[in-house]
Amino acid sequence: MDEDSVRRHLERAVELATANVAEGGGPFGAVVVMPDGTMFEGTNRVTRDNDPTAHAEVVAIRRAAAGTGDFDLHGAVLYTSCEPCPLCLSAALWARVSAVYFAADRHDAAAAGFDDAAFYEYFDRGDRSLMPVARSEFAEKMAPFDAWAAFEARIEY
Repeated sequence: MDEDSVRRHLERAVELATANVAEGGGPFGAVVVMPDGTMFEGTNRVTRDNDPTAHAEVVAIRRAAAGTGDFDLHGAVLYTSCEPCPLCLSAALWARVSAVYFAADRHDAAAAGFDDAAFYEYFDRGDRSLMPVARSEFAEKMAPFDAWAAFEARIEY
């Protein structure tokens, strides 16, 4: 990816983020650029939509998937105004986005009041004190997977 292209798309992500603040959203913007140059934009809509998953990157990925009619965004590049949090990075991985470029980093976000350090530590250290996650024994645990394996019209992902 050439530097001019990266800069141009990051500028757009930052413009979206800045404008979103005036519209009552969080200071985050993102752009997904498909291999053919088609662009899909997203801004943080967490407080506006009362949706804790409506981060700018997730919104842009949702729009790209809907706009292309495909959940597999292989070849796409995600440009975002700030380093993707674990939620957004996971969404990009699940979408098969090929590369991510960001402007501000997690420390810049923390200085502005958006501190995700506890989330990074949750994954980095395996410390489950923030939110316990535990497996419970359940006899029918394989029923959904068995149904999936038997369903001939399934779409692999």
